Amino acid sequence: MAVIRKVEISHFRSIKSFEWYPSPGLNCLIGSGDAGKSTVLDAIDLCLGARRSVQITDADFYQLDVETPISITLTLGALSDTLKNFEAYGDYLRGYQYLLGTIEDEPGHGLETVLSLNLEIAGDLEPRWRLRSDRADAKGAERNLNWKDRVELAPTRLGATSDHNLAWRRGSVLNRLSEEKPDASLALSQAARDARKSFGNDADAQLGDALTSVKKAADELGIPIGEKAQALLDMHSVSVTGGSIALHDERGVPLRGLGLGSTRLLIAGLQREVAAMSSILLVDEVENGLEPHRIIRLLGSLGAKDETPPQQVFATTHSPIVLRELSVAQLRIMRRSDDKHQARPVPTSAQGTLRRSPEAFLAPSVLICEGASEVGFVRGFELFCVGQGQPSIFARGVALVDGGGGHPDRLYERGTEFAKLGYRTAVFRDADITPTAQVEATFHQLGGGTFTWDAGQSLEAAIFNNVGDATLLAMLDYAIIEHGQEMVAAHIQSASGNQETVENLRALLHSPQHTITPAQRAVLVTASTNKSNPWFKSVGRMEHVASRILALNFADVREDFRNRVNALIGWAQA
Repeated sequence: MAVIRKVEISHFRSIKSFEWYPSPGLNCLIGSGDAGKSTVLDAIDLCLGARRSVQITDADFYQLDVETPISITLTLGALSDTLKNFEAYGDYLRGYQYLLGTIEDEPGHGLETVLSLNLEIAGDLEPRWRLRSDRADAKGAERNLNWKDRVELAPTRLGATSDHNLAWRRGSVLNRLSEEKPDASLALSQAARDARKSFGNDADAQLGDALTSVKKAADELGIPIGEKAQALLDMHSVSVTGGSIALHDERGVPLRGLGLGSTRLLIAGLQREVAAMSSILLVDEVENGLEPHRIIRLLGSLGAKDETPPQQVFATTHSPIVLRELSVAQLRIMRRSDDKHQARPVPTSAQGTLRRSPEAFLAPSVLICEGASEVGFVRGFELFCVGQGQPSIFARGVALVDGGGGHPDRLYERGTEFAKLGYRTAVFRDADITPTAQVEATFHQLGGGTFTWDAGQSLEAAIFNNVGDATLLAMLDYAIIEHGQEMVAAHIQSASGNQETVENLRALLHSPQHTITPAQRAVLVTASTNKSNPWFKSVGRMEHVASRILALNFADVREDFRNRVNALIGWAQA
């Protein structure tokens, strides 16, 4: 089964220059909405698809520059004997060094024999396919792949519309399931219904192996088609060709009437059956039309969990579910640096982060929060700001990652992974534990930012020590609503060594003649962070504190605290 060893794209849509050595298995491209993921799939499809023309407009040229041609080159390895035939392709056979990722112009010892197929489209919009090698260029020789070879190499694509693969049409995956070819001539000579019935009887004999494979794939993927699949005449077809013959269920209902998700699942299963002959599959938005459990089933069909890849897959996704199911080796992050696009690998060290926070890999900016309280704090101010007409941090492409607490070095190590991959990254942490200086410095050298409080302060300490009495009273009353006065009172008594009561503190906070002391604020900090049942250590509760108490009383906080919060939210809104 042929696989793509190298992809080269220049001056195509948003891509000025792109080089990539994909893996022979599953290659899932992730990145922001305009990163060029689908452009890469389109380029592979245009270059390798079995077509003689393409639909191209001036808008497909990089920055509308029609003076510079579009160029797409795919270097193909794992070639069949036919493609390595010296008489047919001798001048174009080249050598690939896997370990170095280099291509030599001639095959040689220790090199894999490969072919490089190029598609060039100039300002006249006419496509030009040709095999490339330096020695052929020096001779002035030029040729394309044989059409039969083009058909065998053509990738299958799962896009928004893929139901053409459920009929015996040119390029359909069904035509690759077996050597059998349908003959509808006798059936089509009769009236429509008689022809449909007549050919249905003949089809079992003509397409038995293919229909068996369809039934097997449908059963494995949980797609109900009844006791058997049938090949009947498609009454929507007007051509007397193989394309008139489509898959139907046992009741004679066309399978192209399946939902989008079921159609994509079935075609993926059929493609796996023919992987030995046509091994390249293109999947636009893996999750499209599928529920979470069926996404996982589709990934299994694509070979995501196989030790030996059954086929080469190029996919895109915006789904955290897909990311959580894949290994870092199967992911590539599309990034643009200057005038070049890159498909950056994800380091093995990021696998744990991928499992815990897959959504972060889908956003351009990542804010790593020490724990759930910090996540809720940011979300609370986000809610308030949006209500005031300010931009949403989520619309700006920010993902909030719950760092899970612990030593701050863990936050910086995780942040360093994201920063190296090109993400705009910051850490929002407590200041009660000091991070290792070198670990923090490494993160900052990569452009990462830190948001924290005065030395020694946790989030709760920063809040209780920087807000006015009215705000403290509102927080204390909210804690009582959430946990009950008995529990809050017990926490205060324990934290103060039985020197304070909740009634006394509430009375002080109510009194315009008195003010709460720093020692009493410290009691509230200790009580609110009680290890057995802390008052606000959850996303929802701290979100409420931030949006319904702190933000509404922001004029009642100290200037340094206000400046730190504004800097944090300003970074997220940028």
